Amino acid sequence: MENAVRVIGDSAAKQYIVVKIGSEQYGINIKYVDNIVRMQTITRVPKSQPYFVGVINLRGEIVPVMSLRRKFGIEDAEPTGATRIIILKPEPQATVGFIVDSVREVVTLEEDMVEKNNVNENAVDGQSYIGAVGKNGDELISLLNIHTVIQDKEQI
Repeated sequence: MENAVRVIGDSAAKQYIVVKIGSEQYGINIKYVDNIVRMQTITRVPKSQPYFVGVINLRGEIVPVMSLRRKFGIEDAEPTGATRIIILKPEPQATVGFIVDSVREVVTLEEDMVEKNNVNENAVDGQSYIGAVGKNGDELISLLNIHTVIQDKEQI
């Protein structure tokens, strides 16, 4: 019975959307995900950060879009039929899109399946973008710290 309470408790298990960027898998906490849309025309914005691709018009709302490949220092790839834009709302008045190579699945990870990232919080080269690592069977999923990933975007 104690085990059932752990699974049902909202702090014990969290759901993540698993996305692929290059050969790596990343998890995005589902509570931040507003929508997943197919790749579409992106309007460029001059003099923006290199990882900031531009903006899209999503049902009348202008949404800034960033490339996680560029943000993480991974070489750009041509969009495919699997390329998606994950629309996130990390705060009620903030919306941002992340371009990912593909969306794989939604997984539920319990606390004992997640290990916090022990890398220095001030690390460079994207290390601080990973808040934890989840274990889903034999696979490891790097769980993104959404606020850290988008933090630089707000300086545009």
